[in-house]
Order: sequence, then C-alpha cells, then structure tokens
Amino acid sequence: MKIYHLAAECYPIAKVGGLADVVGALPKYQVKAGLQAAVALPFYNRKWVQENQFDVVFRASNLFGGKRTEFEIWKERTDKLGFELYLIHIPGLLDRENIYSYPDENEQFMAYQLAFLDWINWSQQSPDIIHCHDHHSGLVPFLLQYSAPYARLANTPTVFTIHNGQYHGAFSWTKIKYLPEIDMNFAGLLDWGGGINPLASAVRCCSAYTTVSPSYMDELSWQSNGLEHLFQMERARGVGIVNGIDSQVWDPETDTMIAGNYSVKNINKKEVNKEALCKRFNLDSSLPLISFIGRLVNDKGADLLASAINRAINEHPGKVNFLVLGTGDPDTEEALIALEPHQPDNYRTFIGYNEELSHLIYAGSDFLLMPSRVEPCGLNQLYSLRYGTVPMVHRTGGLRDTVIDFGDEGGYGICFEQTNVDDICHSVNRAVELYADQSHLNLLRAKMMGLDFSWDRSAKEYIDLYERLINTI
Repeated sequence: MKIYHLAAECYPIAKVGGLADVVGALPKYQVKAGLQAAVALPFYNRKWVQENQFDVVFRASNLFGGKRTEFEIWKERTDKLGFELYLIHIPGLLDRENIYSYPDENEQFMAYQLAFLDWINWSQQSPDIIHCHDHHSGLVPFLLQYSAPYARLANTPTVFTIHNGQYHGAFSWTKIKYLPEIDMNFAGLLDWGGGINPLASAVRCCSAYTTVSPSYMDELSWQSNGLEHLFQMERARGVGIVNGIDSQVWDPETDTMIAGNYSVKNINKKEVNKEALCKRFNLDSSLPLISFIGRLVNDKGADLLASAINRAINEHPGKVNFLVLGTGDPDTEEALIALEPHQPDNYRTFIGYNEELSHLIYAGSDFLLMPSRVEPCGLNQLYSLRYGTVPMVHRTGGLRDTVIDFGDEGGYGICFEQTNVDDICHSVNRAVELYADQSHLNLLRAKMMGLDFSWDRSAKEYIDLYERLINTI
C-alpha cells in the first residue's frame, strides 16, 4: 500500500506545532507496519535541509496564474527519517526559510498542491491513498475529482485530517485563476461564505476525514470558526483517531536532550532533571515545579497565565515554582516578562522555541499546565505522561480523551472544567497538595509512564481506515 502524506510541517524539517510531530511520526510507524509511506513537503531553506543530501528526482513546469512555473521534486537520499521524504521546490515561492506568514501564502500552498499532483500524474504513479493534513493541502480532494488534468487519478481515495479546525486557509474567488481547469458545475464544493475555503472543500470532497481525537470530532459541530453546520451535516463521514507520540524520540530512558535518563524502574532519577532545570533558571528544586510549554495564544489559554501564576504564587508564598516556555501573542509575551520582577523567587519565563529545553522541561517538571480553550488532540500532555510529569488540563478535545483526573477511578492527572483564573488556581492548589504526598505522587508517575500512547495503536487505526476505503473502490 503506497501512501503519500501532504502537509505544511514535518518534524524535524519544519515545525511550528503538533502538526509537524504527527507528520514526522505517523509515516514512520506506517512503514514499520509494512506500508510504503512517504511525505511530500514544501521546500524550506532551513538548517535540516541544508545539512542533508537530496537528489532531484523530477523536474517540470506548469501554468500557474497564467505564467509558466518551473518546479522540482527533491528526495532525501537515505530515508533517514524512516520514510521517503520529498520536498517540492519552486523558485520564488517554495524556496524560503519560514513556514507561514508570507503575503502570498495562499499562492504558495496552491502551487505546492498543483506541483505534487502534476508530479504524481505525469510520472504515472498510482498511490493507493493520498493523505492530506489541514487546509494547506485541502484542495487536493476536489482537484482529483473535478479537474480534467487529473482524471487518471480521480478514483484515488483521499483522507483529510483536521489538526485544527479554526484555520481554514480561505481566500477570494479572484484567485481561482491559479487553479487548473475545473468543472464549474461543481465549483460550489469549493465555496463557503462567498470565498474558496480549502478546509470546507476537503471535508466535502475527501473519501473520509479524521480529527485527532474523538471529542474534537464532536466539538467541531459547535466550535469550528463558521463551519459548524458543515460538520453537523458531514458527521457520519468523520472518524476521531487520537494522535500518538514517537516513543523513540520521546523516551526518558534514552533521550539525549535531558540531564539524566530514567525509566519507570528508577523513577527517582527524574530528580536529576529537575535539579538541572532549576539550576538553569535559579529556582528552588525542593518546591513543586509547574511548567507551561506551547504557543502563547488565546486558544492555549496563555492570555490567563500571568494573572493565574501571580495569584497562585501569592496564595502559596514560597511554596510553588512556575516556568513558561513559548512564543506567540506580543501582549501575552509582554505580560509574562513583566511578571518576573514581581515574583523573582518563584517564576521564570523563556520567550522563544527551544526543542532541547522542552525535553528537559518535560523531564524536570512535576506538573505540566494546559489551560487550553481549544485542543484538538494535544501532544504535550502525552509527552508529559511519558516523562512521569502530571498533566493539569482543561477538559476539552483530546485532553478530555487522554487525561483522567487522579480523583477518579484509574486516574493520574489533574482536570478542570473551565479555562479561567479560578479553575487554574484551584488546580494549582490540588497540585501543591499532591506534591506534599510524595508516595502518592510516585505511584501516579509510575502509572503515567506505563501508559501506551505510541503511534503503533493509532497507526493501525489509520491503516484500517485506508483498507476500508480501498476496498470500496
């Protein structure tokens, strides 16, 4: 079975969020299960690409917006990521450093999708499944069925995975000139709200769509930035599959980015990492350490962090430490930075993205705070479980599906019902009390580290879906 994954991000080549982790891991586990899985990514002029070797395996041109556009397909030589990696290189469009935020972003991702389809079509490949991730590849299911140049591929099943339904990639109908010939009788399948909406189109046109947790599948029907009615109508065609984590990358027993390795058998060695982390940030390692890792945006509840942390420290003077790692909204960043002088002994913030530091924080923290308003699946809580760090989560999306409160039967985390300062501070109260009972905390740590959230189980669910779609052709 030959599978192509299309996405804007893939770890370790280009990462902004969890999308990259999924696309960098799922194909590897599918190969492990016997599939031929490949990733076709836009070309980014970044460190990883510069440090590895590629061969140009295809070169051609197409018409894009009425202009002849050259493109190349680069293949990484050694399949070092555990799967075939292809980069789509287009001079002037897909040859830049950053992933997002260019003024011609719509054109970039349209050109990316068309170059991929032209390559597959002209090279006479016949993939069994094309798996599209988020709106950046959302036009592919429509084009396969309703664009004459791709008639040969029209029966190729497509799976569309929604990692975050808040972002649609919508743009004006004036940009239809960038698309190849389409059957205008079906142009309505591109439209939502008077514009071209790649995410909505993909949900309508794909063979099946998935979300990254069952609860998020339900939540899209009332929280999807204007597509609620669409998800209510298309609910029967959707499947919720919880993301896994790459248990080879995220393994405290072998992780080279942490200060000291440990496992469930010698969980006391976790303290080596806490001591190293607290030394780095000049914090008292004898106190419970609550950390936040992620984008500093409202969806993550980050706008509440400064107020909640300040109040929690004042309610527990000298008894709890906080550490924040992230980047995002400038006002949120400013508020978090401004808090440090007011809480010099118990709070630190690191504005930016640092993969190595994030590993040390997962290993060295006692608790990981996730007050997300929206969390389609969430990977941070799965990493924290793997490292024996208690997740403190708002019950939403994948957080609801993966974290059980330690007060409930079989539980191991701390859950709260609302994203507000009161609920966050109440969860901190519970964390401080739990930390005081080290024997109970160590039992929870052992339970968390024994959970299986690897990609093996989730990859099998995707393979089962692929087989069902292929068998219906």
